[in-house]
Amino acid sequence: MSLDVSPALLEQAERGEVDEAAFVDCVRTSLPFAWQMISNLVAQLKVDGGAFADNQTPPPDEQARGQLLRALASDAIRGALQRHFGVRLAFQNCHRVAVFPLDPSADERLARFTSVRAQLLNQSPELRDC
Repeated sequence: MSLDVSPALLEQAERGEVDEAAFVDCVRTSLPFAWQMISNLVAQLKVDGGAFADNQTPPPDEQARGQLLRALASDAIRGALQRHFGVRLAFQNCHRVAVFPLDPSADERLARFTSVRAQLLNQSPELRDC
């Protein structure tokens, strides 16, 4: 299971609508490595400004790598994180997470970051099995 869902949150989901803040808290506690990485990148973007902030350091272990994959491969989790932090998330390989501001001025840089060309240029033999 990718998230540690409390009985109360599961019951809420079974009844219908789910409080997004409760869902975000579930993600925060279930995927602490992913949460911390995204939080740090959001803080870096706010402090440094610029078009985006990204991580280029591979996760320390497979558990951390799995958290990033679960957080960014799930449309629901990724969307909730984007809304919570007020950013757009992008992902390459198994670890390169980037945060972009919602401002349309970042659209071109986001498009370049998520392009096929950028994906190919971000490959390396060390990351083949990530």
